[in-house]
Amino acid sequence: MPTTVSLPDDWPAHPDRSLSLNRMGSFDWDLSTGLMHLDTAALDVFDTAAEEYDGRPESLAARVPEGESSRLFDLVSHALKGDEDSYGAYFRIRCRDGRLRWTHTQGRLMRDPDGRPQRIIGIVRDATEELSHSAERLGLDEERRRQTSVVESTTAALAHARTVKDVIDVIGDAHGLERLGSMGMVMGLVEAGRIHLVAEGPSGSFVPGTRYTRIDENYPMSEVVRSLQPRFLDSAEEFAEGYPGLWAKISSMDISAAAYLPLIAQARPIGAIGLLYQDKDGFTQDERNLLVALGSSIAQSLQRAMLLEQEHDLAEGLQQAMLPRRIPTVPGGDIAVRYRSARMGQDIGGDWYDVIPLPGGRVGAVIGDVQGHDTHAAAVMGQLRIVLRAYAAEGHSPGTVMARASVFLHELDTDRFATCTYVEADLSTGVLQIVRAGHIDPLLRTRDGDCRRLDVEGGMPLGLSAEFGRLEYPVTTVELDPGETILLCTDGLVEHPGADLDDGVRMLSGLVRGGPEDLQRLADRLCEVIDERGGDDDMALLLLRRRVEEAPQGGGRLQQHVAPNDPEGLVSARHMIGAAVRAWGARERSDEIELVADELIVNALMHTDGPAIVTLRILSGPGRRLRVEVEDRSSALPRRREAGEAGVSGRGLMLVDRLADVWGVEARGSGKCVWCEFLLT
Repeated sequence: MPTTVSLPDDWPAHPDRSLSLNRMGSFDWDLSTGLMHLDTAALDVFDTAAEEYDGRPESLAARVPEGESSRLFDLVSHALKGDEDSYGAYFRIRCRDGRLRWTHTQGRLMRDPDGRPQRIIGIVRDATEELSHSAERLGLDEERRRQTSVVESTTAALAHARTVKDVIDVIGDAHGLERLGSMGMVMGLVEAGRIHLVAEGPSGSFVPGTRYTRIDENYPMSEVVRSLQPRFLDSAEEFAEGYPGLWAKISSMDISAAAYLPLIAQARPIGAIGLLYQDKDGFTQDERNLLVALGSSIAQSLQRAMLLEQEHDLAEGLQQAMLPRRIPTVPGGDIAVRYRSARMGQDIGGDWYDVIPLPGGRVGAVIGDVQGHDTHAAAVMGQLRIVLRAYAAEGHSPGTVMARASVFLHELDTDRFATCTYVEADLSTGVLQIVRAGHIDPLLRTRDGDCRRLDVEGGMPLGLSAEFGRLEYPVTTVELDPGETILLCTDGLVEHPGADLDDGVRMLSGLVRGGPEDLQRLADRLCEVIDERGGDDDMALLLLRRRVEEAPQGGGRLQQHVAPNDPEGLVSARHMIGAAVRAWGARERSDEIELVADELIVNALMHTDGPAIVTLRILSGPGRRLRVEVEDRSSALPRRREAGEAGVSGRGLMLVDRLADVWGVEARGSGKCVWCEFLLT
C-alpha cells in the first residue's frame, strides 16, 4: 500500500520567495516608456525603500556611483545596438551607511517581430559573499604564487654565487631583503667550535663582542646550530624573554619578529642565518615552511661556495708557489709582473712569467703558457720554468734555450705543449734578442706613449717542435731606446669570447697607449680591465722598461748564434753588433769594429761545418776595450793567404790585423775562438 506524503501548503514555493531568500530580485524594463519595475527583493538589493522609487532608473542614481552607472550604461547600449540577446555585469552600489557592496545583474532583451528591442527582463542579486570567497581564493593563490616566486628567484640568484660574499650579497642586498620582506639579515659560519659573524645586519646594528661567539652561548644563532631546528620569534616580547642579553643591545632597532635558521649541509651545521623584521606580527605556517626551504637552499649554495674558495686557494697557492718568489733588480731597467687566475675552483692554467739574471748585467725575461686549465698544467709549468731558467743561466743563446726546453717538454711524461717568448736583454745597450715559440707577439710602448706590435719571427710551440723535428728558433734583434717598454703577456690578456685575437691585441694596444706612465700602475690598470671583463683563462703579464738615465759604460756582454745558410741570422748578428757599438760609446770606431766582426763571422761560416757564435763585451781594467769573439767548432787555426784572382779572397786576416788593436786565437774544448780588441777613447 503506497505511503501518503503530507506536503506543506505553500509547496512549491513561489519564485518571488525563492529569489528573495537568495537575496535576488527581478526587474522588468519597458524601453518604450522608460519605466523599470523592481520587485521588493530587487529594491532590497539596492537598499532602497518602495516609497523612494518612482519606477524610473534615474531614481537609483544615489545608489549607483557615477563610474559604475557609466559602465552599466555602455554595456546596455552595446547590447541594444548589437545582436546580443543578453548581458551580465558585476557592479557596486553604495548602501545607506556609505559602504560599497558588490552586486550582479543579468538581463535578457525582448524584441518585436522587426527585431527592435522592447523590454529587458532580468535579475539583480547581492554578490558580496560570492566575490568575498573568490577574493580569498585569489589572495591565497596570489600569496602562494609570491612564495613560489621568492623561492625560485632566490634559488636562481644563488646558483650564480661562487663565493661566500656572493651568497651574502644575494640574501642581504636590497633586492634579496625585499623578496623576503625583511629589514636586515645576519649570518654566521661555524669555525672551530665558534660562530664567526660574516654578515652583521643593517648598517650600524653590529653588536660589539659578537664577531665570534661560542656555540654554547645564549644567542639565537648558537641555539639553532646546537639544536639543528629553526627558531621563530613572533614578537619583541618573545625575543626579549628568550635572549635578554642580546635584546638589550638591539632593542632600538624596533624588531617585531625574527627567524633564525640553521644552515645544514651533509647532515652537519655549517652556520646560521637570521632574518629580522619590523611591523610583522608572527609567522604563518606557510611562511615558516618557505623560510625553512630557503635555509636549505642557502646552506647548499654556501657549502658549494666554501668548497670552491678552498679549491681555488689551494690551486692558486700551488701556482703561486711555482712562480718566482721575488723579481731580481735589473741594472738599467724596471720590471713589473702580474698574474691573475680567471676561475674559481681548480680551473687554473699554466701561465707563468720569469726574470733570469744573466752574466754581464744582462737579464732574461720569459712569458709562457702551458696547454690546459688544471693543476697538471700548473705542475708542468713549474718544471718547464725551472728547466728554461737553468738553460738560460748556463749561457746558451736564446734559440738554444728554447730548443732545449722543447726537447725537455717532449721527453716529459705529459701530452701538454706550451707557448713561450724568451727575451735576452742588455739594457746597457738596449739590445733585445727575442725568440718566440708559438706565442703572441710582444708589444712595444715608445717613450712618447705610442704602442705597436713587434713582428717577431717564431717557431713551433715547445714540445711540438721536438716531436716534429723542427727545433729551429730564429732570433729577432730589437733595440730598446731609453724610456721604451716591452710588454709580454699570455693570451688571457687579449682573448675574450666572441672576439678575434687581432681585435684583442688592438684593444690591449689602446689600453697601453692610454695607460699610466708609471710601470706598476700600468700593470695594475691592465689587470683591472681583466678583472672587470672576466673570462675563462688566466693571465700572466711582464713589463720591461729601459731607464731613461744613461746606462753605465762597461760590463756589457752580448752573444748571438749564427747558423750556416741562415742569412737572417747573419743580419740579426750585424744588427746586434751595430747597436752594441753605438750604445757602448764606440761610434768613432764603429765602421772598423763592424767590418772586422762581420769578416770573422763569415770566415767561420765558410770554413767550418757548424755555426758561428759571436760575443761582444767590454773589458774592465786600464782603458776601455771592446772585445769581439767568434767561436766555431773547427780546431783548424786560421792562416794568412794571398789574395785570389778577384783580389778579395784571402784578405780577411789582413783586415783584422790592420784594423784591430790586438787579435789572437784561443783553443776551446769543442773548437777555437778568434778574438780581437779595440781600444775605446
